[in-house]
Amino acid sequence: MPDWELIYDPQPLPGTLNMAVDEYLFRLAREGAQTFLRFYTWLRPTASLGCGQDIKKVLNLEECQKRGVDVVRRLTGGKLVLHHLEVTYSVASARADIFTSTLEGSYRLISEALVRGLRLLGLPAELAASTPPGYARSHLPCFAYPARNEVEVRGKKVIGSAQKRSGSCFLQHGSIPLVTEAELLAAISYGLDSSRKEGFTSLSDELGWAVSYDQAVGYLVEGFKQQFQTDLGRRFFSPEEMELIRKIEAARYASWQWTGEKRAPDEFDF
Repeated sequence: MPDWELIYDPQPLPGTLNMAVDEYLFRLAREGAQTFLRFYTWLRPTASLGCGQDIKKVLNLEECQKRGVDVVRRLTGGKLVLHHLEVTYSVASARADIFTSTLEGSYRLISEALVRGLRLLGLPAELAASTPPGYARSHLPCFAYPARNEVEVRGKKVIGSAQKRSGSCFLQHGSIPLVTEAELLAAISYGLDSSRKEGFTSLSDELGWAVSYDQAVGYLVEGFKQQFQTDLGRRFFSPEEMELIRKIEAARYASWQWTGEKRAPDEFDF
């Protein structure tokens, strides 16, 4: 059986700390044969930028400040995401025997686990077949359109994910909205056509009842167990580990110098 560990954060955390924990798991995964699966959520509305995005082209900082939206820069690539009332997942591993040695292969396997979880919840989830022409090169937010192998429900994107790789090691994390906040995203981002808001959705919208964070996580955990035929041991961070995580947070994610500038992917190759 693969050696998997579950990190479940029951309380919302600041965006800077969330990103620091994910980076710490990425570092841990490089050191051993463990695979880490984490679920978490956000203390305040937070816009996350892909590591290489130009903040001036995708985010209205004045509007963020006015509306109380925090800003962080991820170590993964991808597009702008508004995090708030959602489940966020992350997977960190160096196990090519489980996930394949490619971004596309691992991305698809993780998406299939997420699909299983959403189907157990009662949603007709499936993988998107293709990426719309021009979307990959645009400055549109992540949830504007589903890309190939991302998870959609009734043709609407319901999970947006991004991945960082270093050799066989990777971190993939993604946003699963519990409610739709299209108006807030349209206000803080650039280039989002108001007609595209009809393409936004969430777990609660699609099910017709209010899905809680704990409920969604329970089904998603079961989806991963079934997909990878594994058990999940619960992982808790020691005080020493939390000290390391706080140092990562202070050095990167809590620094505006870090957040405000584009970052090359190799800046995270430790």
